[in-house]
Amino acid sequence: MTTAAVTTPGVTTPTAEKQKDMLRQMIRIRRFEEKLALLFKRGTLPGFVHLYLGEEAVAVGVCAALRPDDRITSTHRGHGHLIAKGATVDRMMAELLGRVDGYCRGKGGSMHIVSFDLGIMGTNGIVGGGIPIGTGSAWGDQQQGRDTVTVVFFGDGASNQGVFFESMNLAAIWKLPVIFVCENNGYSEWSPSETVTAGRIADRGTPMGIPGVQVDGNDVEAVRMATATAVTRARAGEGPSLIEARTYRWHGHNEGEEAFAGNYRPQAEQDEWRAKEPIARYGDALIAAGVIDQDEWDAIDADETRAVEDSVDFAENSPFPDAEEALQHLFADATNGADQ
Repeated sequence: MTTAAVTTPGVTTPTAEKQKDMLRQMIRIRRFEEKLALLFKRGTLPGFVHLYLGEEAVAVGVCAALRPDDRITSTHRGHGHLIAKGATVDRMMAELLGRVDGYCRGKGGSMHIVSFDLGIMGTNGIVGGGIPIGTGSAWGDQQQGRDTVTVVFFGDGASNQGVFFESMNLAAIWKLPVIFVCENNGYSEWSPSETVTAGRIADRGTPMGIPGVQVDGNDVEAVRMATATAVTRARAGEGPSLIEARTYRWHGHNEGEEAFAGNYRPQAEQDEWRAKEPIARYGDALIAAGVIDQDEWDAIDADETRAVEDSVDFAENSPFPDAEEALQHLFADATNGADQ
């Protein structure tokens, strides 16, 4: 757990309640993703699914530094981001199972979930697709005179997309309140990042005057601190920041990849990263600091496990959308109220 003194104006250390909440949220994401892995193996989860297991500290650390009215854009591996931003596991599960009580009435599935009420501008199945959307969101805030910020989550693979550099360029020129958060989990799908990515991703904004920092993505408080610093800059009108969070996904690029991807990650590497896992690390630190005890940790885990189990019941009791509404909710209403 990060214990260094805070020197950035406006950035404060989390209270004990905030620390416990961050632990709870990481556990919630972990139990949700574990349940999805099981449902996929049973053949009851439709479509592809990309799990966030092992990366929970990034989503929680980032969103812990945001206000409810701030926004995020996400990726194909976005369940953790959405839950950390306030999405409930019951409506998430309903969406993943294609039911009407999901956030997009079951039409978005795993990779295309939106909730404007929660500041979720959407997950995105296109690699790097959320980067310009989030940059546009930040431009809108600036134009409207709001002090809200937008966080753009993306992976190390997306850091090689041209739209990343285009978006950073505009964000730098216009000093947009956007924070680019790269979750570097070491692999671009099945390719080791060092074989396709040159240099440090955190340094890619330097020529544009965008400050960048590389943090331990398995340290939730280090991530929160880096994000809080970037948020403070953005709200003050000082423009964008880039955060590279080094982490590791426990599962493959997508569930079921073993049928075609082969064994491309050394077991020793997987064992090394699992030993650095963020939840046990943070929970142990909170116990050592006297913030919680083991009984409270176990109770939190039991609560979240039960909520995830209940979410499956909720989703399975929700109906599928009618075929007649397949073309609804695709376009905004015109100003005269007519459907488009």
